[in-house]
Amino acid sequence: METPCVKVDPRFTSLMYNRWLINRTNPEFLQYLSKNASVSPLFAQVLVNRGFRTASAISDFLSPSISSLTDPFDIPGISSAAFRIGKAVNRGERILVHGDYDADGVSATAILCLALRSLGADCLYFIPDRFAHGYGFQLCGVEKAKAAAASLIITVDCGITSFDAVDAARRGGIDVIITDHHEPARGMKLENESSKSQNGQLSASDALLPDAVAVVNPKVTNAGSAVEHLSGAGVALKLVQALYRERPDDLLPFFDLGAIGTIADVVPMTGENRIIARTGLSLMNNSGRVGVSALLKVSGLEGKDLKAGRLAFSIIPRINAAGRLASSMEVVRLLTTDSKDDAAEIAAALDKLNAERQRIEEEIFQEAVAKLGEDDASPAIVLSGAGWHEGVIGIVASRISDRCSRPAIIFSVKNGIAKGSARSVPAFDICKALSDCREMLISYGGHKQAAGIKLEAAKLGIFTRRMCELAASATDAGAADAGIVIDADVGLSEMNFGLMKELSMLEPLGLGNPEPLFGARMLKVHSPKVVGNNHLRMKLCERSCRMDAIGFGMGGHIDDFDLYGTIDAAFSPSVNEWNGARYLQLVLKAFRPSA
Repeated sequence: METPCVKVDPRFTSLMYNRWLINRTNPEFLQYLSKNASVSPLFAQVLVNRGFRTASAISDFLSPSISSLTDPFDIPGISSAAFRIGKAVNRGERILVHGDYDADGVSATAILCLALRSLGADCLYFIPDRFAHGYGFQLCGVEKAKAAAASLIITVDCGITSFDAVDAARRGGIDVIITDHHEPARGMKLENESSKSQNGQLSASDALLPDAVAVVNPKVTNAGSAVEHLSGAGVALKLVQALYRERPDDLLPFFDLGAIGTIADVVPMTGENRIIARTGLSLMNNSGRVGVSALLKVSGLEGKDLKAGRLAFSIIPRINAAGRLASSMEVVRLLTTDSKDDAAEIAAALDKLNAERQRIEEEIFQEAVAKLGEDDASPAIVLSGAGWHEGVIGIVASRISDRCSRPAIIFSVKNGIAKGSARSVPAFDICKALSDCREMLISYGGHKQAAGIKLEAAKLGIFTRRMCELAASATDAGAADAGIVIDADVGLSEMNFGLMKELSMLEPLGLGNPEPLFGARMLKVHSPKVVGNNHLRMKLCERSCRMDAIGFGMGGHIDDFDLYGTIDAAFSPSVNEWNGARYLQLVLKAFRPSA
């Protein structure tokens, strides 16, 4: 299977992928692992591909347990944070939890507020308004704490670069605890050039941190650990784990909120993130939290088996809609209330906001596509529009990036200032690229794959040129290794309900634990037709085995099959339910003429 790939689902990968790379393992080892781990040889191959090569490692992965959580005090700063919080509770001090307006931020806020109140703390919360206050922990948060007579601020999902706000709080007699998971600012210590690592990169000690009472952020010193890639809600959950060290059984009820933040922030679905997400989804399937139940009801998911994908396309967009178009303060109330009536009212309002968000997003997306044009081949896509709604440009950037398989940055321009949201591809660290452009930016921050930017609109041209240069260098370096990575070369008859039951144990799927992908050769195509919104439905046949298949968004390639005798196909198997019946269906990801 080394001939060029002909057609690829544009939402799956880029046409630059011209090789199909099939994972293969010694058959004798697979048989050994299959027997000892009590799984099929094909599923054993899938697990080996994910780095699990012993029966015990497979058992730990397939059956994650909160008993496997690491000691929270392994994260620097948590001990100091827990001590200061304990003192505040004992003294009756008022605590302000300062969150962020996305699903990760509000779920983290809800986790910490509920936990602090259960410990007897005098606690209130504040979520900044995207339009009135901007992103993160700013001076407005300090003023809110002063007005509320709070003597301690705890940030969640923000604050790691809030130097001015922390300094202002300290001058006002307010202590600050930072809990965050975003990248810290980094810089060389002038008096200690040895702090540079052997490969020339800045070491963890070079992180520039606000002068807070405690800074809890695994990105600072926990590189390579099980907690390095926690979401903001995950970091908040670790802090609660520390606070609940004398009552560990009481930690479990918070995992549904932890799962929302973890899945929403698209962090790797491995390590502790997998434990949080899997445990939280299980709780939501039997949810006693009235706010979550109300969200599931308006999303049409009440009584349905919840998976990460369903959550990402249902309740998470409704939660995010508040921060994109209005205020997220009500979302925290939804996630912390015991009133079914209040929960139903807030969930219905979020449902309406989400519908409005979809309308605005689609309008801006179509305008952005028109600006892009069909022949734009720039390594990075940078688009701007006067008055584009700041609340949806991040989603538009994500859609443009997925469509073109390139980094995309979408700016809203107003009063000479361009506020942008960036989404990237795996080969390109957008946050590092922005750091390389920092001299022309007013502010920036985020992750390797997503970031926010602000700069003077007059500098958009030079910024665009610089980003294209950086993106071209990154993609050129990674192009030689580009390929579709296939878990195993299979026959269609191996796709059965027994395998589907095994594959379901991989849930929750996500970054670092992708949907399994299989490849089959020399398949005949029968009865291809276009259905729905330009989807390609067909039957794939191999000897006496015939299976339904669908290629989402591939309708434009229906005539290609007239040119091929047989095809090779890359697909993910799924179980489709229709009119009470269950049948297997192959979700086509890519195809090419058989060699």
